[in-house]
Amino acid sequence: MQGLFITIEGPDGAGKTSVLEELYPKLALAATQKIVKTREPGGIPIAEKIRQIILDPKNTEMDERTEALLYAAARRQHLVEKVFPALEEGSIVLCDRFVDSSLAYQGAGRKIGVKPIAEINEFAIEGTVPDFTVYLDVDSDTGLQRIQNHRKNQYDRLDSEGLEFHQRVRHEYLRIVEENPQRIEKIDARMSLESVVEATFKAIVERYPNYFRN
Repeated sequence: MQGLFITIEGPDGAGKTSVLEELYPKLALAATQKIVKTREPGGIPIAEKIRQIILDPKNTEMDERTEALLYAAARRQHLVEKVFPALEEGSIVLCDRFVDSSLAYQGAGRKIGVKPIAEINEFAIEGTVPDFTVYLDVDSDTGLQRIQNHRKNQYDRLDSEGLEFHQRVRHEYLRIVEENPQRIEKIDARMSLESVVEATFKAIVERYPNYFRN
């Protein structure tokens, strides 16, 4: 049985990190194969260093295209060093963000354009597409309020962007979801954490029953 590449997407404030922390052990108990939990940008030392550069709030002079290229560079190294080997071993890779994030944040949020961002990333991923993506949807007002309530003084460069930026990001995500109904399932992230985790767990297990115990 081959590996599975599953990604979790969503705008800031959707609760992806919290959902993943609760979801991972549930999936690990039910899975018939090893599950590798990872994130973008990051997941490996080189990509984590790039992440620090991208998200450092002190890097206010970073050009939008530089940011996009750094994301693509981190993504490439992460794929080669961690994701591809895990998939080749037959593992289930559960990844926090992938190319959809770049299309939404840099393509729409930064107004670079979705097509150029797709082209940059195609060079990095060489046609790699997740088998399944769960998109956690939350409106921008709620998302920003959650950021303010929970992250306190730990803002990164993207958190500090205004409402219009985050609205552009969400609208692009919704466009991606609409254009990829076979790959992406949307879940209402305004629900309680417990409900979102359960809905995400159900979506994955029902989609791939051969990879999980009843």
